[in-house]
Amino acid sequence: MTVETLPAGAERPLFDSDHEQFRDTVRKFVEREIMPHHEAWEEQGYVDRSAWLAAGAAGLLCVTMPEEYGGAGVDRRYSAVLIEEFARAAASGPGFSLHSEIVANYLLRYANEEQKRRWLPPMARGERIGAIAMTEPGAGSDLQAIRTTARRDGDHYVLNGSKTYITNGYNSDLVIVVVKTDPAKGAKGTSLVVVEEGTPGFSKGRRLKKLGLKAQDTSELFFDEVRVPAANLLGKEGEGFIYLMQELPWERMMIALRAVATAEAAVDWTLEFVRNRKAFGKTVFDFQTTRFKLAELKTKARVGRSFIDDCLGRVLENKLDPTTAAMAKLWSTDMQCEVIDECLQLHGGSGFMLEYPIARAYADARVQRIYGGTNEIMKEVISRSL
Repeated sequence: MTVETLPAGAERPLFDSDHEQFRDTVRKFVEREIMPHHEAWEEQGYVDRSAWLAAGAAGLLCVTMPEEYGGAGVDRRYSAVLIEEFARAAASGPGFSLHSEIVANYLLRYANEEQKRRWLPPMARGERIGAIAMTEPGAGSDLQAIRTTARRDGDHYVLNGSKTYITNGYNSDLVIVVVKTDPAKGAKGTSLVVVEEGTPGFSKGRRLKKLGLKAQDTSELFFDEVRVPAANLLGKEGEGFIYLMQELPWERMMIALRAVATAEAAVDWTLEFVRNRKAFGKTVFDFQTTRFKLAELKTKARVGRSFIDDCLGRVLENKLDPTTAAMAKLWSTDMQCEVIDECLQLHGGSGFMLEYPIARAYADARVQRIYGGTNEIMKEVISRSL
């Protein structure tokens, strides 16, 4: 399987030679440490901890964290490279980006100094795996509807409730839990509390079987009178909902980055397939309908790339607003699913076989329009700016 790469600085001026060298490092790591094991991880439903330790040793976890906390102190273009290279390899199992770009980022922005030094360095080394628990059986995109509570009792919070669809849940060593510290106040009574593995009353349910992302562990989490030190509160009590809203644009941007990279990869996989597949005495690529369809798909992926790179430039300047982030997530994931569906069709029966990356990408892509806020919610967010 070959993937076309864009010359540094040619079609993506946002990136320079340092980023492309890092891209090469990431690509080799994925080929060496991830892809030989990915099928086995899909069978067992989670990624082995050895992969996390290998990523930590290679300096590929928490790269944007300051060096004093174990990171490399680089900007989010390096984060984009990581997301894109895993997407292009159809390596959807490791939940590295959630660990590094969401959980670690919450800790960097809202944790106190003691918390940062306690949690971030082992996360950067891959020794502790992070998760964030928002979704509940009765609360998805509507975060104000969560029912998990944290009752203050002296120097502790006592947590009760349950969470579901939690990425990295099975492997997690520390979980940022979205709770209601004052249910009567609604959103203003929402807080973030970190629960660590081994805390009495904290348990992990079954690993959920999914349509796609089969190697990525997704679990239920349960909290039964879980006593957590008040020192594990993240930021200020009652400001959790504000923190969540502030981080959503980057989370949606991450989804968009993966969407466009996967669409580009799907076109490349399909080009390689149709150039080698023969029908009626010639290659499938020789049929005009095939070439025209691929021309359309490559154009859509390129348009997506231009839009998402523009958004990434806004991220670097701290100017990515919630509306534009919602547009990026909405458009790119719709485009991703359309492109992959058309590419799978061009594979014929082979596209239905999981040994081909297009089949796995088809299954993995469907959730892109759901998590991070459904695409229907994205339309609602965008419509408020009209």
